[in-house]
Amino acid sequence: MVGSSHEALHRIFQKEPELLTTALQRVLNVPFPKPREIAALNVDLTEIEPVERRVDTLLRAETDEGTYLLVVESQGKVDERKRGSWPYYLSFLYEKYRCEPVLIVITQSSATARWASRPIQLGFPGWYSMTVRPLVLGPDNVPVIADERQARQDPPLAVLSAMTHGRGPRAAAILESLVAALQDIDPDSAAAFVQFVDSCLTDPQAKQIWRDLMTATQYFWRHQLAEQVREEGREEGLEEGRQRLRELIFGILESRGIPVPDAVRERVGACPDLDQLETWVQRAVHAADATGLFVEE
Repeated sequence: MVGSSHEALHRIFQKEPELLTTALQRVLNVPFPKPREIAALNVDLTEIEPVERRVDTLLRAETDEGTYLLVVESQGKVDERKRGSWPYYLSFLYEKYRCEPVLIVITQSSATARWASRPIQLGFPGWYSMTVRPLVLGPDNVPVIADERQARQDPPLAVLSAMTHGRGPRAAAILESLVAALQDIDPDSAAAFVQFVDSCLTDPQAKQIWRDLMTATQYFWRHQLAEQVREEGREEGLEEGRQRLRELIFGILESRGIPVPDAVRERVGACPDLDQLETWVQRAVHAADATGLFVEE
């Protein structure tokens, strides 16, 4: 089963696709052109034959130099089967869309990064019919950003740093620097980054540090947003405030790839209590499924 850390490592690029070109340019030093537009595509690569193949995230980037398909794979461990499926993905996508595919692998493991970086060569030695060179983002090349000044200068890179290095003795400094950087960007992007970083932190101590920081700073999805909604409720009507919280609950769950059944939508939609809706906003960030909103009730 795909874990939440796996999902967050690639879904963040669906939510904030500009982060991917930042990683290519500033971490891997790949002179990838600035996209005019980036669109998410269907990740299903299944053919008529009953063999299901799916990439994790697939984006189409329109640039002045041409159109590229950005294939993002989140890799938790070494899996030799990928050395057969990755070339298939690229050749299938080129045949389907007739534009250049670029394979990007993101991992939190140095060993997995080294394995994924090895070229995949198919054919006769010295005369290979196909060579695939994945671009890999991992702990060995994503810089550690544990300084508030650095984090504020480049918030997207600080997010990548937290996602790949958010463990060990430097976790607290990395996460504290990121909190400072997120206060400088728009609240919607910051709230999305908060959710994805939380999902990526597999170390229990680092996750607790992160959640304590969120509480201590009264971050967007916790107190500040609720206060804003209450203020708007007083000025524009309580129902509009309730509706904004309901939309936020559904938006958080959907951005994490969690389906929202009709029964959950009906229960949230019928709730008139601002405090209860605020509680469900907080739970939406961590819930394993949509019914997790109500787990303590």
